[in-house]
Amino acid sequence: MLGRNHGGVDQHGTNASHIDLQFSPSSGSGEQAVVGSRYLMAAVIADPVDLLTQRTTGAPPESRPLKPVEALLKALHEPPSGAGGRDDRDDDEPGQLRFRSVWISDIHLGTPGCQAEALLDFLRCVESEHLFLVGDIIDGWQLRRSWYWPQAHNDVVQKLLRKARKGAQVVFIPGNHDEFARKYLSHNFGGIEVANEWIHVTADGRKLWITHGDLFDGVIQCAKWLAYLGDSAYEFTLKLNRYLNSLRARLGLPYWSLSKYLKLKVKRAVSYVSDFEGAVAREARNRGVQGVVCGHIHHAELRDIDGILYANDGDWVESLTALVEHADGRLEILDWTAHAAQAALARKTASVRAVSAA
Repeated sequence: MLGRNHGGVDQHGTNASHIDLQFSPSSGSGEQAVVGSRYLMAAVIADPVDLLTQRTTGAPPESRPLKPVEALLKALHEPPSGAGGRDDRDDDEPGQLRFRSVWISDIHLGTPGCQAEALLDFLRCVESEHLFLVGDIIDGWQLRRSWYWPQAHNDVVQKLLRKARKGAQVVFIPGNHDEFARKYLSHNFGGIEVANEWIHVTADGRKLWITHGDLFDGVIQCAKWLAYLGDSAYEFTLKLNRYLNSLRARLGLPYWSLSKYLKLKVKRAVSYVSDFEGAVAREARNRGVQGVVCGHIHHAELRDIDGILYANDGDWVESLTALVEHADGRLEILDWTAHAAQAALARKTASVRAVSAA
């Protein structure tokens, strides 16, 4: 049955500390599948009171218009694109790159700026024992403003769930854009653990504190309205960036991030990044660990700050980067930009051949 509960009691007195997500058509009748899938995603991003009302009244989904939350929930119950096609086929093939641990963050599913196709390519090629989702995976801020959820974003979620089903430890640490998930800390959804923070021990014995990092952003903590305003300006920059790179692609030029360029050139932005990194490193020292892994500022980095290893895994909107741990405990920033360019070229070539063949 879909949406099965195990152990624990949440704030509503409902057993919900572990919810199995099974998308097999044989798991129940069509009605059971709809109800189960509605509960599944509501448990992740809906308001708890709304969720409780839905479950106690048992109101069928057809009785009222779908909210964005329910639309997303319905999307997650649908099979990946090409039902039994691209995603399912690739899932049976081992990844070309194997690591002990992988950290990714700031994917911003639900926004046009999310580089979902590049991330899917990354997830197909990379295997790991541990996969950490370090916040801002789903962009709740943007989804509240306008609904955007293409099939590729759904495929990313399905791929992450498969990673967990196949035995990888997948840990989701919510950020400020998906802060709704902080209501469900210590819960387990489809094998994905939800935690506020995490301590990871590397193969060579170092303790790394994992946090999204928004708690060290003064704008987020002290003037959230300004953060929302900045988010809108950032979305505009990303839109301009898409048009710019579309033109560059026609000219045969590689991908180039306008927002990343501005971030590195504007003096205040450089100062902000430096202050953020220093604050996170100081807190790691206070916690008695050897290093910290975070996201939030969309700036991949791996360096020593006063004896503390500071690692930022970057993002999947601009830089297309991940942090990886090798079998011996060595850490490295993996830049997927080149792979993404090759994949885009391959798709374009395949499309041209298909048109020519027709």
